[in-house]
Amino acid sequence: MPHIIVCIKQVPETQEVRLDPVTHTLKREGIAAIINPFDLYALEEGLRVKDARGGTVTVITMGPPQAEVALREALGFGADAAVLLSDRAFAGADTWATALTLARAVDKLGGADLIFCGKQAIDGDTAQVGPMLATILDIPYVAWARKLAFNDGGAVTVERLLDHGYDAVETSLPALITVVKEINEPRVPSFKAKLKAKKAAIPVWGLADLNLAAHEVGLNGSFTQVVKVFPPPARGTSEIWTGAPEELAARLWRRLKEQSKAQL
Repeated sequence: MPHIIVCIKQVPETQEVRLDPVTHTLKREGIAAIINPFDLYALEEGLRVKDARGGTVTVITMGPPQAEVALREALGFGADAAVLLSDRAFAGADTWATALTLARAVDKLGGADLIFCGKQAIDGDTAQVGPMLATILDIPYVAWARKLAFNDGGAVTVERLLDHGYDAVETSLPALITVVKEINEPRVPSFKAKLKAKKAAIPVWGLADLNLAAHEVGLNGSFTQVVKVFPPPARGTSEIWTGAPEELAARLWRRLKEQSKAQL
């Protein structure tokens, strides 16, 4: 019976990212939080594999105590179990320290046949945690998956979404797969499942539970640090032209010629 682990992240429901002026980490207080949208597709794919091949789905996340809300939501979709990784020592972790913490949780769970992650988190957009987690666990990974097909021999063929089409990669299991939104359409959780999720016991694992040292996690274990986040400067004014295509094409050509002469 395959064991499937899905890694999710609770992210701010806003594009206005604020940083703590002292730690330079994200400030989450007073901001509504949601499950990272790409992680919902990862969860759905894990559930679909379970529906087709049996097994269990365990969801894990690292975050403050309030991240338990995201885990209960995941249980409401149909996951069998959830684990919260929460400790003040984990605060301020970069992608490597996050991946290391998740890896120790995977080890504590006894490993997995398949690990699913969203392709990236909308608050950081690095797309690094999934591949780093696979690297630490020493298992293969495939990124940007848009379709899975399991082979009789136990391997899986993954179609990876590219800028102009896709390619197909076959990998043995266990493996980690990061998914794009084109892979599926997340289901709507049932009312019964939501009620069951509210009563579910969710263990909380900290530093000692994962056999980690303080210098390996959080800010202390991070190789990178966000110093400043800011919107890009405006690149000038814009114009909206209306009219027939032939007129607009001629007007655009004249404008390009004028700008070209001005730059000489």
